[in-house]
Amino acid sequence: MPSSSEPTPIKPPEIVIPDCCNIGIMVKSLLFVNGAALAVILIEAGTVYNGLLAFIEASMLIELASLTSLFALCGLRRVIKTTPPWGQRIACAVVPAAITGLIIHYLLNDPLAMISLSRLSVSEGMVCAALFGIGLQHYFELRTRAFSPALAEARLQALQARIRPHFLFNSLNAVLSLIRTEPRRAETTLEDMADLFRILMRDTREITTLGNEVRIGMQYLSIEKIRLGERLQVRWDMDHIAGDVLQRATTPALLLQPLLENAVHYGVEPSQENATILVAISRIRDRIEIVMTNPYHADVVSTGNHMALDNIRERLALLYDMEAQLATNIVDGQFEVRVYLPYQKAAA
Repeated sequence: MPSSSEPTPIKPPEIVIPDCCNIGIMVKSLLFVNGAALAVILIEAGTVYNGLLAFIEASMLIELASLTSLFALCGLRRVIKTTPPWGQRIACAVVPAAITGLIIHYLLNDPLAMISLSRLSVSEGMVCAALFGIGLQHYFELRTRAFSPALAEARLQALQARIRPHFLFNSLNAVLSLIRTEPRRAETTLEDMADLFRILMRDTREITTLGNEVRIGMQYLSIEKIRLGERLQVRWDMDHIAGDVLQRATTPALLLQPLLENAVHYGVEPSQENATILVAISRIRDRIEIVMTNPYHADVVSTGNHMALDNIRERLALLYDMEAQLATNIVDGQFEVRVYLPYQKAAA
């Protein structure tokens, strides 16, 4: 029976306000609001020409109200700690409504700022803004729930399920060959394998630090090194990222290891000579850049490679929307993977 003194895990507060600091959410929100406003104005104007002119005039109010509301909700989301979800949903309607009402009020009182939407009363503008706010909040909340947990679980865990079974058997055979000749190294390798497989069974929706991802990648490569010997050469280039940034920067769990596994499987294993995997990690202003290269073999079928890369691409899109990117290229006989992530610090 568990001890009554054991602390009860505290469930983190549920945040249902959209992450309006995210560029993707900002772009989608602006496109939706502008598209709806344009449609209404075109219907009322009668002709396309008059409608476009009216929309251009109205865009000052639309963009000002939309951007100000997004920035306000961005800041509000950062400070909300204990507000229940229903309160957050109300805030998504009240904040845009209040901002739009103030803007219309002052625009109407300024004869130099008269625009085609000036015929809107303050109350009408506030109702429209509140409807846009709660509608977009509901859309982004439903989108998040659609990916979690069932659909997200199926997609995000797919990469784990595709970890090559023969990696385990080959690694165990390599350890067995070391037991008599290098028992200490065999013991260290088994410990690395235990750590690695414990981590691989972890929920891929978890967020970890870049430093942990690098450590896991090094453990994985040390196991593969036993099997492949000198054919596997690895070079880490982390001169352009500070050590404290490496330990604080957050990243999705199991980001580097699958990329390294692809590099080993498709770049090193088919090679008859020594093959080098280069991993370069750097911080560029508010972004983290990870570049990984390995020898490219045109005759090797790489269907699984594309599946794994597409899976990681989906994870990045789900977690960061447009702020993260994974791109591949073939440069001078090298297969290159570039990953861009927003620099976000782990909670202290």
